[in-house]
Amino acid sequence: MNFTPVNEDKITKIFVQIDDFTQLFEAEIKQLRLESATGKSRNRKSRLSDSEMMTILICFHLSRINDFKSFYMMYLSKHYNHLFPDLVSYERFVQSSKRIMVPLMVFLKTNALGTCRGISFIDSTTVKVCHVKREKQHQVLKGLAAKGKSTMGSFFVPKAFGIKLHLIINDQEEILSFYLTSNPPIPISIGITSLDLKALC
Repeated sequence: MNFTPVNEDKITKIFVQIDDFTQLFEAEIKQLRLESATGKSRNRKSRLSDSEMMTILICFHLSRINDFKSFYMMYLSKHYNHLFPDLVSYERFVQSSKRIMVPLMVFLKTNALGTCRGISFIDSTTVKVCHVKREKQHQVLKGLAAKGKSTMGSFFVPKAFGIKLHLIINDQEEILSFYLTSNPPIPISIGITSLDLKALC
């Protein structure tokens, strides 16, 4: 399997940056959270922290391994288990990953975007979730996903008729902004704003 090893110092640096962000993010969310009528709330601490889970997902993309399952079970668990001593099973990680999608998107939008250098490119692509034959076993977007079709064939996608990832990058291949839409175009995540588009003019 071809992969790009991720330097341990780089992993530590990414984790520290994410952990600092997560503490601020959780503090803001706690102030805005509505109290339940009973005064009780479920806040059980998980084995893997949100910061660790977000770091693992970012390291997966840096490794250039094609699928996350291979990265988690054959690479992370064997070579970097000393950095993540409380690793859970792959199935448990996938089930728990839903909770960190919003903070991960906010982190990427506020801390991980490139700088406009005068030349920018915008394009979009269909995001495939899984093959239609595996729709009943799919967990990541359970409850949101539905069958769809694109010009590249049938696939399982969030929302009917598919989901599109829109990207703006600069000439150094750095992401300037991103946007997720369904078809018909309905924003379903944090994305490109009108200010982002005006900045390219």
